[in-house]
Amino acid sequence: MWGSAWTQVHHSGVPWDDQSGKVLREWLGLDAESFYDESQVAINAHGFCYPGRDKAGGGHAAQARMRAALASAAAEIFKDERLVLLVGSYAQKYYLGDVMKKTMTETVRAFREYMPGFIPLPHPSWRNIGWRKKNPWFEVELLPELRKRVRSVLKG
Repeated sequence: MWGSAWTQVHHSGVPWDDQSGKVLREWLGLDAESFYDESQVAINAHGFCYPGRDKAGGGHAAQARMRAALASAAAEIFKDERLVLLVGSYAQKYYLGDVMKKTMTETVRAFREYMPGFIPLPHPSWRNIGWRKKNPWFEVELLPELRKRVRSVLKG
């Protein structure tokens, strides 16, 4: 159920253990077993997520100092990684900074400019279904390249 996705992940303690995670795995061309195999995929959630609304059952955004500490630690841990997915505009703003385009759509559309190290993606939540319908290039151009990069990185 989309509406309780954040709550589902919070209770399970497993990142991307919801419908958004299923969509993300489809985008990557990975099954759950491969996605959660720590020898292949590192998942680093910073809390750059949609903070939700109390009445809607959403979570609360991480405090800025906590995000900064996590991001700093992650930068050191993942410095040798060959591919980092920036899922959602909060992560893109943090990691891309001044090289991010004016909008998330423009940033994702310019994904090739950030390769090979980064690939910016929209968040795969139900809130972005309309965005994906308005931007068919995402499935035609970006997803095949994303899957190709994922296969390449996991092989070597």
